[in-house]
Amino acid sequence: MASIAMRVVALQVRLTRKKRYATPEAGTAFLHSVKGPSRPPRDALRACEVTTRRVRGVEVHVVRRPGAGAPTAGAVVYLHGGAYTNEIVEQQWAFVAHLARRAGAEVHVPIYGLAPHHTAAEAVDLVGDVVADLVADGRRVVLCGDSAGGGLALVAAQQASPAVRDRLGGLLLVAPWVDLTMANPEIEAVEPTDPWLTRAGLHPIAASWAGDLGVDDPRVSPLFGPLTDLPPVEVWVGTRDITLPDCRELGRRIPADSGFTLHVEDGAIHDYPLLPTPEGRRARREIAARVTEMLSGKP
Repeated sequence: MASIAMRVVALQVRLTRKKRYATPEAGTAFLHSVKGPSRPPRDALRACEVTTRRVRGVEVHVVRRPGAGAPTAGAVVYLHGGAYTNEIVEQQWAFVAHLARRAGAEVHVPIYGLAPHHTAAEAVDLVGDVVADLVADGRRVVLCGDSAGGGLALVAAQQASPAVRDRLGGLLLVAPWVDLTMANPEIEAVEPTDPWLTRAGLHPIAASWAGDLGVDDPRVSPLFGPLTDLPPVEVWVGTRDITLPDCRELGRRIPADSGFTLHVEDGAIHDYPLLPTPEGRRARREIAARVTEMLSGKP
């Protein structure tokens, strides 16, 4: 059963965010709304050092623990969620800071372009370059992402060259959006319990993000991409989250010997590891621990 804190957060989300995705018209309006700032906020990152570089003209913020010394042999590439149309927000920056402090690793955060002005093909190329650059420097990389960013992380691993893929320690995905068609019939039973997301509002956003590609193209929906020769994949998702059915389907399609792990939290909502609840805090600790293990080469 979900904690009281989780139930309170679910109610708050329903009251403040459900309307964003309630109808196709609402989803279209949200798609075309003005984007907010994406700069790292001081409060969320006050205990971290932040530097910025550019890849393909895009800012990539690098977050690390103060006094960490020279870069380690491993790095995390974190891709934020927001349905590919919302900028990175403070809760996601706080999650990045937690990974940097707890795992002691550099976390590289590409600020990829958002729909409707940018598309999946651009983001895939950008993330591919970020990961390839780190590997070329001799780094081992863990890909991490939440929601839309989780789907993009999986795409990046699928699209990587074999040489780059060999240097991926793993994928740590929070409620990843792996199928933008959202045609899984099992979603129908979960959708009424999700206080945040509905397919009606997400469909126009998905179409915009796909651009000239189909929403079922593997560069948009990695559920339809190659699922062999991947590093270990771990997923955290709640039972009140419309991404749950496709997370389960991902587990069914990935070969049994590939190291797939699905963590399902009863009563939890979308992106619960980012929330200030007992379930969220526990999941954040688990994810940071797995970063350390994957960067060290442990199974």
